[in-house]
Amino acid sequence: MNYVADHWSDILQRAWQHTLLSGIPLLIGLALALPLGWLAHSRPRWRGVMVAGSGLLYTIPSLALFIVMPIILGTRILSPWNVIAAMAVYTVALLVRTVADALDAVPTPVTQAATAMGMTRLKRLLEVDLPLAVPVIASGLRVAAVSNVSIVSVASLIGVSQLGYYLTDGYQRQYGTEIAVGIVGCLLLALAFDAVIQLVARMLTPWRKAVSG
Repeated sequence: MNYVADHWSDILQRAWQHTLLSGIPLLIGLALALPLGWLAHSRPRWRGVMVAGSGLLYTIPSLALFIVMPIILGTRILSPWNVIAAMAVYTVALLVRTVADALDAVPTPVTQAATAMGMTRLKRLLEVDLPLAVPVIASGLRVAAVSNVSIVSVASLIGVSQLGYYLTDGYQRQYGTEIAVGIVGCLLLALAFDAVIQLVARMLTPWRKAVSG
């Protein structure tokens, strides 16, 4: 506890940096995965290639991706944008299949009724399909958020500041308390992301509360 008390401001700063490095890619990845997942859903011939292709992105080792990103983006090796871009790639890899499956799960009678009412494809997607797909997409987003928090800690190996610093520095110094701070910090941050996503999902699907009540 003395270590936490003595380094409280530093822990908060690194936690905030970890939050940005995990959260910004989550939003970027979701924004990219939504249209890609819709294409996979609406174009069955493309589905296999798109889902498999995006899934393969997740097999790229994170450390290698962090190192390659400066070459691709033209940024400095220590730029946080390298981590953000890499994590956005992983988020897309996880969410494309999720979005496609979520749209597949929308009941056919509902989509047929919306079409019969004269809704265009885009309007039906925005006002019917996506709202009904929110619970499934939120579940995938929760997995992606926890994954991001975990993988971002690896960026400490290339000198990017965040909670992973306590894991690498603690290991090098054989200091268990510092390692524990890194582990607990990442755990709490993952739980916070999970809680926020669940809250937003509930706000976007008020009818589910009415039905369950």
